[in-house]
Amino acid sequence: MDLLPTHVTRYESNRAERVRITAKSPWTHVWTEWTAKIWGGGAARTSSDALGAPGSWWLEVLVMFCSAKTGGSLAVWREERESGSPRIEPPGAVSPAKRQIKEVKETKTTINCVTFPLPGEGPEQQLLKPDEWSYCDYFWADKKDPQGATSLPGFEVLLQKQLKGKQMQKEMSEFVHERIKIEEEYAKNLSKLSLSPLAAQEEGTLGEAWTQLKKSLHDEAEVHLKFANKLHTEVEKPLLTFRGDNFKKDLKKYDHHIADLRKQLASRFASVEKARKALADRQKDLDLKTQQLEVKLSNKTEEDIKKARRKSTQAGDDLMRCVDLYNQTQSKWFEEMVTTNMELEKLEVERIEWIQQHLRQYTTLRHETDMFNQSTVEPVDQLLQNVDPSKDRELWVKENKTGDVRPVDMDI
Repeated sequence: MDLLPTHVTRYESNRAERVRITAKSPWTHVWTEWTAKIWGGGAARTSSDALGAPGSWWLEVLVMFCSAKTGGSLAVWREERESGSPRIEPPGAVSPAKRQIKEVKETKTTINCVTFPLPGEGPEQQLLKPDEWSYCDYFWADKKDPQGATSLPGFEVLLQKQLKGKQMQKEMSEFVHERIKIEEEYAKNLSKLSLSPLAAQEEGTLGEAWTQLKKSLHDEAEVHLKFANKLHTEVEKPLLTFRGDNFKKDLKKYDHHIADLRKQLASRFASVEKARKALADRQKDLDLKTQQLEVKLSNKTEEDIKKARRKSTQAGDDLMRCVDLYNQTQSKWFEEMVTTNMELEKLEVERIEWIQQHLRQYTTLRHETDMFNQSTVEPVDQLLQNVDPSKDRELWVKENKTGDVRPVDMDI
């Protein structure tokens, strides 16, 4: 007799006992029908005939059947018979089927409950908006805290950008306000200086030019005051009021929405890990009972294996269900991330264009101020060009002459 595992040798040594036990099994008729098919449609053999002499074909049928039901664990029977020596796996050993699963190369990794492909594995991902550096392409992973304590979700980085933009906008408004104060103070000082009595007694064409120059200071003060007022209404105020308090409320809504989806994803991932552990435990239990069957074949052990296999199958179904729910949740998070990131990108473009528009208005007003200032200087420049020292001398002499008769020599 070929060397077989102890439970097989013992079972074949007593044909009568084997027939008695097997005849009671509900699988006997199944085996009988199966043998008829295997033998090419020949007459089905009885249970006792099917369970023939040691080493007969029925053992092969049993091996195939058990192997199919146990996922290959009992396929060692054939190997043991061919090698001539039994191979009993020690308790806790990994079954060939499980070893094959472990050898599957990992192509994905999960970081903070989000699943990513490993570098160099799988098809290369294409950007959603190539060549645009879009928010929807570059903020999927979490950003590590500089101190290493926590990590910041990519969406939070975008929210901080929006809040920073709001702060920059406010500071620009404050800068323009300070510029307005300088303009107002400058206008006030120019107006005050224009009333100065200094050199008020200058006469002639030069006196006229000097008087116009002092008057131009008053006109220039009016120009700068108008410039300050326009800066307030057309630059400072729009920068200050653009996206008021409701903007922060909208950002909080975005934040809460994405954060809730991320929490759901974390919950789904925890369920997957729990189901994965449960399946591993069930599989370990099934492997252990399978090894016990290889040591000692009995109806009770077979029933235990069936129960363990049902539990393992149920655990596998639970894991598949959990993975499916996880993938659905991650897909929803992905879709909402794309939509919301695009909205934040749109808001940032609007903010930049708004600031650009009003800073250009600042430069326009500044050019206008220069033009008005130039207009106040032009009369002064014209009068200065008309200054004529000879004429001034004539006018002054006519008004202040003391006599045009010149002295003569004294007579003796």
